[in-house]
Amino acid sequence: MSRSRVLLLLLLAAPLITEAAELRSVTFEKRDGLYYATSEVWLDAERRKIFDVLSDWDISTQFSSLIVESRNVEADEQGRAGFYMKNKGCVLFFCRTFERYGYVENEQNELIRAIAIAEKSDFELSDERWYLDDDGDGTRIRYEMKMKPKFWIPPIVGPYAIKKKIRKDGLEALERIERYVQETTGRDE
Repeated sequence: MSRSRVLLLLLLAAPLITEAAELRSVTFEKRDGLYYATSEVWLDAERRKIFDVLSDWDISTQFSSLIVESRNVEADEQGRAGFYMKNKGCVLFFCRTFERYGYVENEQNELIRAIAIAEKSDFELSDERWYLDDDGDGTRIRYEMKMKPKFWIPPIVGPYAIKKKIRKDGLEALERIERYVQETTGRDE
């Protein structure tokens, strides 16, 4: 096939090619006995659709191989939606399964906050937040997490190896979320 035909095919196909999920930054560190993680990502999908997907714990297992089980749980006495999540992951030689049971506080299409209940979880503290903002034709998500696990994390594994694992597995999960939103809801309704 000639170069001009290849170029013509690429130009014709260009509108069909969607932007890919973009992992812009990731940090993971330990300070004063607590672990902190932050990330910023961009997805080629509308903010309200991403919000709906991230707010539905029943479908979380579709996005990350680290999530073994996840589900929405009945609201608590204060009317806050609940969640349950069981994760299993390995970093280097260290493998661990851990559970979180907690409640969710949302600001529609802007913020999702998941707080684990220490008595029912493998964490003394687990506070996660997803901030969603419009960014061009897509959505920027800023993620912040603060946690203190009840289990030991070997120092050799440490923040560097966990950050590397988050970067690799996180981008795959983001691409699945983006594809799920685009396939199930369409780009624009």
